[in-house]
Amino acid sequence: MAQWDRLRQLPAVYRQQLHELYDRDALPMDIRHYLSVWIEKQEWPRAARDHDLAVVLLQVLLENLDIQHSRFVQEESFLMQHNIRRYKQNFQRYLEDPCALASTILWFLEKEREILQSADLTEKVQYLQVEQEAMEISSQQDLERKMAGLRNEVQCMEHTIKCLEEQQDEFDFKYQTHKMEVVVDEAVKKNQIRVLQNLVNKLNESRKSTLSDLNKLLDRTEHLIDILVRKELVDWQRRQQKASIGAPDDVCLNQLEKWFTCVAVCLFQVREFLSKLDELVGKVSYDNDPVKAHKPALQKRADTLLKDLLQSSFVVETQPSMPQGKGPMVLRTNVQFSVKTRLLVKFPELNHSMKVNVSMERYRRFNVLGTKTKALNMAESQNGGMVADFRHLIPLTVTEELHIIFFDTVFELKGLSVELQASSLPVVIISNSSQQQSAWASILWFNMLSQDTKDVKFFANSPAAAWPQFAEMLSWQFLAATKRGLNNDQLEMIAHRLFGKHENYDTCKVAWSKFCKENTPDTFWVWFDGILVMVKTYLEDLWRDGLIMGFVSKGKEKSLLKRKQRGTFLLRFSESIIGGITFSWVEITATGEPDVKTVQPFTKVDLMQIPFQEIIRNFQILEADNIPESPLLYLYPNTPKDEAFGKYYSTKSGDDNPYIKYIKTKLVFVSKENTLEAKSPMSCDMVEGEGLEPVNGLYGEAAGESGSPHHPVQLKALSNSKLSFHHRASGFRLCFGLLEYKISTHVKVFREQGNVLSCISWGCWLPLLHAYALLSALLITK
Repeated sequence: MAQWDRLRQLPAVYRQQLHELYDRDALPMDIRHYLSVWIEKQEWPRAARDHDLAVVLLQVLLENLDIQHSRFVQEESFLMQHNIRRYKQNFQRYLEDPCALASTILWFLEKEREILQSADLTEKVQYLQVEQEAMEISSQQDLERKMAGLRNEVQCMEHTIKCLEEQQDEFDFKYQTHKMEVVVDEAVKKNQIRVLQNLVNKLNESRKSTLSDLNKLLDRTEHLIDILVRKELVDWQRRQQKASIGAPDDVCLNQLEKWFTCVAVCLFQVREFLSKLDELVGKVSYDNDPVKAHKPALQKRADTLLKDLLQSSFVVETQPSMPQGKGPMVLRTNVQFSVKTRLLVKFPELNHSMKVNVSMERYRRFNVLGTKTKALNMAESQNGGMVADFRHLIPLTVTEELHIIFFDTVFELKGLSVELQASSLPVVIISNSSQQQSAWASILWFNMLSQDTKDVKFFANSPAAAWPQFAEMLSWQFLAATKRGLNNDQLEMIAHRLFGKHENYDTCKVAWSKFCKENTPDTFWVWFDGILVMVKTYLEDLWRDGLIMGFVSKGKEKSLLKRKQRGTFLLRFSESIIGGITFSWVEITATGEPDVKTVQPFTKVDLMQIPFQEIIRNFQILEADNIPESPLLYLYPNTPKDEAFGKYYSTKSGDDNPYIKYIKTKLVFVSKENTLEAKSPMSCDMVEGEGLEPVNGLYGEAAGESGSPHHPVQLKALSNSKLSFHHRASGFRLCFGLLEYKISTHVKVFREQGNVLSCISWGCWLPLLHAYALLSALLITK
């Protein structure tokens, strides 16, 4: 099912996220909807790097908009005609930088996939850490019971205040009546005074009891605030940190908002109760009145608790991120980013009345351009929460430090005024896209290790990461990018690469300098991220289906394959070539011994031209008598190759094939047996066998209609058509002409690349050509 169709069928909560995603001008939802099929078929990752392809896609996009405009003209849809015309004008501004449009569309597609992943992970998360989740559910249920108890106590206190008022009204009525009556009988008078004294004594006791109950209510409230602010909110902040670097943690704020609002409402009611006591004291008071003595302290305590709760309730719900960023909290100068704040105490009467200001003024080197002030409102939230969504901010600075973005507002309600401030997680600001990889490494390291979200001096003395924590973070990267994390065997290989051989890696630690040290090109992160980008860009489906073993050492690889039948192969990532993947297979020697052979790693240069499954499908080596044969038969441990990869094969060939045109062809990698041990500058992998050289020539290529040869970019292929040896003179002239043409057009390429032409070595071409020429001449003369 198409990605857009899947998104439209998601539950309402995720469709709302989709609406929020497209609530921006860069790519209108109308365009995404009407051009969904075309948009999803284009190579936007490549267009973001290839200016020529980006120009072509931009022109096609504008043409598609013209088609849609014509359609709406026929349908007499005046509004859509206007919108499409406006959208086209907006897209024309990318004529000077079409790659920027490709990057923008790519970002939207990736964000859509994140929404789909979030929906898919919802069910999966239920099966993760079952025991811990059971404890969390039990803890939440306990907190819910405490919230219900608080609400019940507030209701009881409301009843108590009413009873106290009625009791005071009774005393006041009898006291005023007694003052107006003229009683002569002393006995009656004394009796009335005794009754009034009893009433005032009871009133005094009731006031003391009410004050005591209010104090207990504040005790309960303080306990709940302590749980909310120092546990639940802290846990959420930690989950947000982890989720920002790929963890499948739930960061929904709906439950916290419900709890924060409940406690805030109760505290406002307590303030109303205290105001009511003031009112009652204003009507009736006496010596040693407990309300006058204790109410100020209760008022101060209630206000303090409410301010603490409110100040903690203002949070950054969505951390700063750029449309084309590698991850959140990496911002680029002069590039817009978005960030969303949220007030967890929800009072509808505050809608649009609270203004939020954004700044980086604590670090005076910064300026932030864009809409710096927005109102908290419920319209921008997917669930009616009070949010301020800043989407058009631009940072201006060039530094290599961690920085924090601050958000300030004022809460004013029912006579209470509290200044609130929220802050983002530390961000890294870069000036060039080439810095994104190292910047993201800093974000990963900080959010993996730091519990202090305001520690901008973290890297002045960065701690080391324990292997279990580090391994979990690495797995999150693959889980977030491809929906499939790393298993224990894969993590063990990585640990072996970092620490050498150990029985147990739990006590091992990774230093920041070893993970991503500045000015060092071959750090662990550069290697790991190169693999991650390659998998995400070219191998995501194969990885998700578990077809790529990936992280396996050469030693482990050989021990696995030597126990398997001939033709068993596995796929692993190169340990020396950044972003490289290779495959190894087992052969049986003449003596019956298993022999593991490895092909030279493929990189994005190869995978951009031929899908990896097609390379595996048609890969061949030259056996005896120069007969090409596929050595890849069974994917480890014993799955037939076509059964494992068949659903990914391209069935197109000839004119329909996207890689070669004009003649029927089949894409294969071919190499002679004696090239398996070929040397390469990448000696680390080559020593262990990664040395199979693929054929870079195209055999069987035909000229286009104009007479000029068709040159696919660096295709590695072998035609399935064969040269025919004709017996007529015209046949030999044709064959001779084809050979002469192919040699003249490819001799420079093949000499420069030093590769084997098809399955015939270069040295064989000249004698064969001379033989054809001689025989052709003889036949013609006859």
